[in-house]
Amino acid sequence: MSTSTKKTFRVLAADHTGITVGNLERSLAFWRDVLGFEFSHRAHQTGELASEITGVPGAEISLAVLRAPGHKIELLEYLAPPERRRGDLKPCDVGSVHVALTVDDLDAVLSSIAASGWAMAGEPQTLKTGPNAGKRVVYVRDPDGTTIEFMQPPA
Repeated sequence: MSTSTKKTFRVLAADHTGITVGNLERSLAFWRDVLGFEFSHRAHQTGELASEITGVPGAEISLAVLRAPGHKIELLEYLAPPERRRGDLKPCDVGSVHVALTVDDLDAVLSSIAASGWAMAGEPQTLKTGPNAGKRVVYVRDPDGTTIEFMQPPA
């Protein structure tokens, strides 16, 4: 957008983060049972509407929406088209995205995650400088390779 163009809209809110998963039931169990997100609803999208919204010809999607304080997660399992690629993006790869969640006890979260099939991508660190100084942070990855950042504020 050029500096001479006047913006005629505004973003009202961030509604949710959508994550494409390989197994909806496995991911739903993790977000609900391990992280404690509240189940909101399930939906099935197919046909012209699903294809037009996503830009994916022949899209068929089974999805679940979960809520936590201040944010929703939408888990999407594409049942079609059959030619779906499985990405193996690292956090440094262009196109990689992560969701950051603030937690009250990072060690307790990591203990729960260890039993769930997710794994730490790095080691927890305490940030020394900047606006998040004092926070303990770590990236974890789910069985599909999705990166989630957990952040614990200073005591």
